[in-house]
Amino acid sequence: MNTTSWQSQPVKPLTGWRVLVPRGGPWGDDVAATLRAQGATPVIAPLINFAPSTDQATLEQALADLAAGVFDWLTVTSATTVDVLYAYRAQIPATTRVAAVGETTAAALTAVGYKVDLVPDDDNSAAGMADQLIALEAEPRDVLTLRSEIAKPVLTERLTDAGHRVRSVVAYRTVGVPVTEKIAEDVRSGRINAILITSGSVAEQVREQFAEIPATTVLAAIGPRTAHDARTLGLPVDVVATEQTAAALIGAVSELALPHSTDETVR
Repeated sequence: MNTTSWQSQPVKPLTGWRVLVPRGGPWGDDVAATLRAQGATPVIAPLINFAPSTDQATLEQALADLAAGVFDWLTVTSATTVDVLYAYRAQIPATTRVAAVGETTAAALTAVGYKVDLVPDDDNSAAGMADQLIALEAEPRDVLTLRSEIAKPVLTERLTDAGHRVRSVVAYRTVGVPVTEKIAEDVRSGRINAILITSGSVAEQVREQFAEIPATTVLAAIGPRTAHDARTLGLPVDVVATEQTAAALIGAVSELALPHSTDETVR
């Protein structure tokens, strides 16, 4: 029989925190599980989703060619692209290598069963991915880049200039997802202690949907690039993860004291 008193058990670092997780799906579920393990109450409230490409035929043909092994590389520059791949049940053959722009995107890929062969060592951006691929591949390769409708063609241009054969295809359009009035009120009232900002698109929705964010609410950005995007929108980012991973983001929040001591269960 275990006679250890419950009072002697170590307090988990995020005990008492309510944390808004801005993405759903497998990634959101994994983040929520990590938050619970550290004592927090996760509030999953997807702020963005993808809308179909306006050129479905081109996307479907590209995915068919991907499954047929036409491409040497597939580049994935966002977790939303992973959502598209998963929604289409896209098949990635063993002969096609997969490059993810950062650890968050890599985690999203592995969460739904896809492999990851390359993540940029330092610069988690389209430019950083292009530079690493160019350094790795001396001979021209066939590359499929799946991107959002508004993405700048940095990756495509750099790879093409280096001699690679690139097919750039719009995979999705990013759209905002309105939160419920209850969640909006929980943010306004300060009942949400922290909001995770995992991309520039999420930052846009935080700015648009939450006009009143209390000063006590921690805004946590997943990396310097996302922090820059959020601050450009006028969001006062409080903490920035040193690595572009959900674990690093949650770790950064866990180093902070709970913003206020109000009983979070009382309305």
